[in-house]
Amino acid sequence: MDVRNDIIVSDTLTGIGHDTLAGYLCHAYCYHGFCSFRFNGRHYTLAAGDCLIIRRTDLVAEVRESDDFRVDAVYVTPEFIEISTPHSNYWMKGQLSLFLNPIMHLNEEQQGVCALDINYIKQRLSLTTHNFHRDAMINAIQCMIIDLFDFHASQNGNERISSQYTELMNRFLAMLDRGDFKQNRKIEYYADALCITPKYLSEVCKKVSGFPANYWINRFTVLDISRQLRDRKRTLSAIAEEYNFSSPAYFSRYVRKYLGIKPTDLIE
Repeated sequence: MDVRNDIIVSDTLTGIGHDTLAGYLCHAYCYHGFCSFRFNGRHYTLAAGDCLIIRRTDLVAEVRESDDFRVDAVYVTPEFIEISTPHSNYWMKGQLSLFLNPIMHLNEEQQGVCALDINYIKQRLSLTTHNFHRDAMINAIQCMIIDLFDFHASQNGNERISSQYTELMNRFLAMLDRGDFKQNRKIEYYADALCITPKYLSEVCKKVSGFPANYWINRFTVLDISRQLRDRKRTLSAIAEEYNFSSPAYFSRYVRKYLGIKPTDLIE
């Protein structure tokens, strides 16, 4: 099977999350220069020796590359990532950590390994006549992922996470990802749906991600609200109603608390 639509290698980040790259996961290594961008509502800079991993490329905006910026970016579909990810529960901890900060600063040895992984992917991708090309690419992508796990574990600790915790966290995040936070921002709603107590859900979230359940509920909510507020066609009253706030005044207080600004500051 042809995998050229599943894996795309590029020398730029300017197309991340847009057009033909929409929906792809991005793994990149910077050799020289720098690239600034906004992700998940915050500003970041990718510099030489840094590795970038972004699963939600739709949250990327304002990408600006320096004139001397040199990068290798490997864009992979979620489906291909799923079949290439090794059987380890570490992916959940790494995913949540990278959602908060998608950049890892690599030491000299890690830089060499990262560059080697990406060069191997590029070489293998060009061997389209290989009788087992798809299997070879699964192997190449998996090798990169395993090394990325190692980089992250070296920097953040390699605490083992039980499969039960991983499954619960995955189901909780799936509810947030589908937008349940628009109508439900109380931890009791999610705990009931998962057939556990609110206290246990928060303990699981803290163990897996370092943050309690309420943090993730509010993080998803604020991120989505900030995107809505940038749509000049939407009124504050309409947005407050969509997110089940009892009044525009309560909505305004919520935004002030978690974004640190007035709602009108985002639409001015």
